[in-house]
Amino acid sequence: MSTSAPVPAPGDERAALVLRPRMVRLAAYTSAAVVLAGMIAGAVVIPGFTPAGRIGLLAIGVLVALFCHLEASVRVVARPEALQVRNLFRARTVAWPEIVGVSFPMGDPWAHLDLADGTTLSLHAIQRYDGERAIAAAHRLQELVHERGEAPQD
Repeated sequence: MSTSAPVPAPGDERAALVLRPRMVRLAAYTSAAVVLAGMIAGAVVIPGFTPAGRIGLLAIGVLVALFCHLEASVRVVARPEALQVRNLFRARTVAWPEIVGVSFPMGDPWAHLDLADGTTLSLHAIQRYDGERAIAAAHRLQELVHERGEAPQD
């Protein structure tokens, strides 16, 4: 997980901890570049395509690249007042008191937030593919839940 901001200090309302996956971002942007380059090359080199076919091929390449960008742009932003979770197609802001804990079940590809209403929220930004970095990020997020939640534990 990469952090693009320092760990928030008590009383610093602007500081935020940003968690993003590393390996998935690399794979997604590499895939987007390869697919888009292939579609452009196909549209230019293959002689049998009509202009509409060439445009369609380019449009498919752009759509695949946009999907890869969505996959690579997942993140969790821990602000002093709330936790912002951006997954593949949905973003959600959760107040700290709503969060019971963070779980990272064996076999699951990403971590989960356990919420007070009994539901869970997937954290696509903390992915098992990142190995020890993902586990450390889940532990750090759990510490923040204990610090900022409604009933901090000692």
